[in-house]
Amino acid sequence: MITVSSLLDQHWHERYKRISKLNIRSSIYDVTNQCNLRCKGCFFFSSNEDKAAAEEKDIVKWQAFIEREKDRGVNLAILIGGEPTLHLDRVEAFYKRLPTFCATNGLIKIPRDRFPDMMLGISLWGDEADEKKLRGKDTFSISSKNYEGDPNVYYLYTLTPNQIGKIERIIVKIRDVGLKVHMQLLSNDEGVDGFNWQPEQLEVLRIEMDDMLDNYPDTLISSKYYHEIITSGKMLGRTFGWDECPSVTQPLDHRDPHPKRLIEFIRWASDLNTMHRCCTSETRDCSSCKDGAAHMSWVMVNKRAHIRRTQDLQNWIEVYEMFAKLYQFIPW
Repeated sequence: MITVSSLLDQHWHERYKRISKLNIRSSIYDVTNQCNLRCKGCFFFSSNEDKAAAEEKDIVKWQAFIEREKDRGVNLAILIGGEPTLHLDRVEAFYKRLPTFCATNGLIKIPRDRFPDMMLGISLWGDEADEKKLRGKDTFSISSKNYEGDPNVYYLYTLTPNQIGKIERIIVKIRDVGLKVHMQLLSNDEGVDGFNWQPEQLEVLRIEMDDMLDNYPDTLISSKYYHEIITSGKMLGRTFGWDECPSVTQPLDHRDPHPKRLIEFIRWASDLNTMHRCCTSETRDCSSCKDGAAHMSWVMVNKRAHIRRTQDLQNWIEVYEMFAKLYQFIPW
């Protein structure tokens, strides 16, 4: 009989035991419908999620809602928007009650005396040229000054086809301001010309991503198995899509049969009542989804499928460790 113990030596078994105890239960929260940027390809605005519900402004209602989420078993609140830092009172309501991760564009510096150890993921959409085309400005020049050397910050570097061959320069820039980086891929929800992926580009990109991990292991939070899955959309011979995605809001999930999925996962709109379909876009074609967290979760919920060969299980462990580091469950 194939078991975890039969596949792993002592070193890998210790790593497995460390993550197997975490029992991460996350949900995603739209803190606000507002943003101080309008990025071409942002799933929130491209699918009109900003218009799905009028945001709740009563902070007491936010506090009561978060207590209910805590009682529901959530132990990781992932805050998105719009731009969460536009409403720090709402962010603080989460931070005081739950382990909290905040996704931000980094243009507003959060006060560390108020949020001393909250993990931040700063969005970065390519190099200066891509950022200006897709987001209207070079955000790195601002965000890097706001957060230089902060041990609880990393960049969510969204790779575009234009970044092939240019990734190293960006990673070095991030390293030189004393921050970490995690790579993900643009899904191009608004069909911006020149930003759609071709299969041959993804093959080349995977090699470059692997090289970056080899060359900058202390800066890049990633794994080669993740690179394989995010660029190919395949795991153990299965193809990512609606029938496989683990990040569908549970009360809206009527798939039959149910795939392996995140336990009690919900993505809440900012009225604290409306639920969105999944962790990203209401309108995105799942077959084109490149969302990094969704693909990581896909691996994580399919542990049993990886208990077949040593390398498969080690791959699973590395992806789980990566997720746990990005959301502050284990240290860098």
